[in-house]
Amino acid sequence: VLDTKDLQVFKVTINGQDAKFVFGEKHSFKGTPLEITLPFELRRGQEAIVEISFESSPKSSALQWFTPEQTSGKKHPFLFSQCQATHCRAIFPCQDTPAVKLTYYAEISVPKELVALMSANRDGEMPDPEDSSRKIYHFSQNVPIPCYLIALVVGALESRKIGPRTLVWAEKELVDKSAYEFAEAEAMLKTAEDLAGPYVWGQYDLLVLPPSFPYGGMENPCLTFVTPTLLAGDRSLSNVIAHEISHSWTGNLVTNKTWEHFWLNEGHTVYLERRIGGRLFGEQFRHFQALGGWRELQNTINTLGDKSPVSNLIPNLNEVDPDVAYSSVPYEKGFALLFYLEQLLGGPDVFIGFLKAYIQQFAYKSIVTEDWKKFLYSYFKDKVDVLDKVDWNSWYDMTLANACVALSQRWIKAKESDLGSFSSADLKEMSSHQLIEFLALLLLEDPLPVSHVKRMQQVYDFNAINNSEIRFRWLRLCIKSKWEEAIPLALKMATDQGRMKFTRPLFRDLYSFDKCRDLAVKTFLEHRASMHPVTSMLVGKDLKQDQ
Repeated sequence: VLDTKDLQVFKVTINGQDAKFVFGEKHSFKGTPLEITLPFELRRGQEAIVEISFESSPKSSALQWFTPEQTSGKKHPFLFSQCQATHCRAIFPCQDTPAVKLTYYAEISVPKELVALMSANRDGEMPDPEDSSRKIYHFSQNVPIPCYLIALVVGALESRKIGPRTLVWAEKELVDKSAYEFAEAEAMLKTAEDLAGPYVWGQYDLLVLPPSFPYGGMENPCLTFVTPTLLAGDRSLSNVIAHEISHSWTGNLVTNKTWEHFWLNEGHTVYLERRIGGRLFGEQFRHFQALGGWRELQNTINTLGDKSPVSNLIPNLNEVDPDVAYSSVPYEKGFALLFYLEQLLGGPDVFIGFLKAYIQQFAYKSIVTEDWKKFLYSYFKDKVDVLDKVDWNSWYDMTLANACVALSQRWIKAKESDLGSFSSADLKEMSSHQLIEFLALLLLEDPLPVSHVKRMQQVYDFNAINNSEIRFRWLRLCIKSKWEEAIPLALKMATDQGRMKFTRPLFRDLYSFDKCRDLAVKTFLEHRASMHPVTSMLVGKDLKQDQ
């Protein structure tokens, strides 16, 4: 029995013999099981080669197809895949579960002006013997992976070498900007190896996708996919790169066995990401990032509601679509638990010893939380009494956060008559990371009066800032304060890119603002056809437009 979703199957053979196959009952988001009957008795240890001839659907939830007009270069079409969590089955029949790991080999035929890349080693290219206008690219992934890490991209891509094992791939228009933005990749890889153990995947390339890519990054092995919203121009959003690099150990080597245990992938990866940041930019910076993550978690729980089943570290996902359950909880609640344990068990140097041993213990396997916890207890067998009475208290170095708290408090307490006391000098000493935190703190409070946000624009000119993380929070702040002038700016950001972290909250806030609810819905419906299928489904639910 294999998973499929919106696939047509034409023929199945096993060891060359025709095999009977039948589709089971269709499920709303899981797709349709494909049941194949073996045409002969299988002896124990006997190998069977199953060949399936099939076709995916143009509306596959794993794929987004672009016309030439939708690309930067405007000349050639483009295709990318996103299989996590359960969309690999919408490309080909497979055992679509992270409990199963496999190696793969692929040959991809594409028009010869285009480049194909996969989450695998590039094994060269050759002319297509069946069509001289096409060429065939060869790929092999020799490390066993869960099938959600299978990935494919086809487009007019160029590359720049930015390190001994790293090329950056993008359309011509963005490739140099991307090479500059991600230049820290090798330093991050070296730091990660020092923290977590050897990097086993060979190449570590980066691919910058079109703006509709629904996530910040996707840790496809050998080829991390990233959103162009990271291109701030000053490398300030490179923590996403540290995050995807860290997945080469936590997630890709040690994998959650089911999506309920997603925090094992993401909590450990955020922990490693922030350890890399601490090495490269100082321990204060790591504590600041940790605090920002806690803020992000508060925000998420406010949105979900504290009784929501998906606010649990290990949610029950029975009959729940993992895309609908997706949030910052596994990332930030998972990280908070690990950061807490680090402080409880003797500090960063002691805890990284555990993490390294954990990775060594479970590499190439898929595990659940119970496996992690048993190993934690056996590694810290001399500290079982400490582990048995966990208590949550003062965790963070507040130095970098204090300036953000102080300024946000000034704005929260300011009366109309105080607005003159603010000036551009307020931001003089603040990094872009601190501006993000300042705005995040304001978003946790009741909306500011519209006079305050107008004054904020006057003195800080946030509208002129293109850093995506700052702009996103600033526009949310304006819409929550019901500043009508921000409506077109927020709609533009929600549709110019499709990273769900930005697009969904912007649309939700616009929908909650009575003055522009209809416009938000109208704008979504106009853009729906060119959106990524998962983004369009989830924004549709948010705006009560799901068909």
